[in-house]
Amino acid sequence: MSLPQILSQLSGGMVRTIGIFFLTLIFSLPLGLLVSFGRMVKNPVLKNLFKLYISVMRGTPLMLQLMVFYFGPYYLFRMNIGGNWRFIAIILSFSLNYAAYFAEIYRSGIESMPVGQYEAAKLLGYSRSQTFFRIIFPQVVKRILPSVTNEVITLVKDTSLAFAVAYMEMFTIAKQIAASKTTFMPFVVAAVFYYVFNLIVAVVMEKLEKKLDYYR
Repeated sequence: MSLPQILSQLSGGMVRTIGIFFLTLIFSLPLGLLVSFGRMVKNPVLKNLFKLYISVMRGTPLMLQLMVFYFGPYYLFRMNIGGNWRFIAIILSFSLNYAAYFAEIYRSGIESMPVGQYEAAKLLGYSRSQTFFRIIFPQVVKRILPSVTNEVITLVKDTSLAFAVAYMEMFTIAKQIAASKTTFMPFVVAAVFYYVFNLIVAVVMEKLEKKLDYYR
């Protein structure tokens, strides 16, 4: 099987892989911030609930979570899991899983900020929300960016786990071609794609870090 033929068959899977990646980031980054707020509240009940959520999501394999989200509704409620449910389950499981990791990254960044900055902002007449989003959060983003970059790079590779529910993303298609044509070339193409995608992510994040250098 020629390389152009392999690329042609993998192209649709590449688009789906990129879709999983971007949708997961769109949902998990803001959700992670909300979870980090819940993790830092003074109410012990809420704090422990969010802490349990983070512990479960970080302490169990993403593939297992993916299968629970996909098959769970059928076994629990006899819900029809056909149609678009496969894709919805993938985005739900990926987003909730990565939100837990991002939440801890956000929390570490927020808690590392000097208390004096909050006090100074209060004296200047800033509200709590203004203090956070105009003064604290931009500095937090600068501090946590290397950790976020690591998670984003991991996400690129984790998109291949969608094969567990037979979603036709790039790695699933590569496996099928390799099995039917008895060739290793689809895996080589997939490896190059993941590497180039991660290289682009790393370059973009590095440029973003340089733009935030004025927070030093």
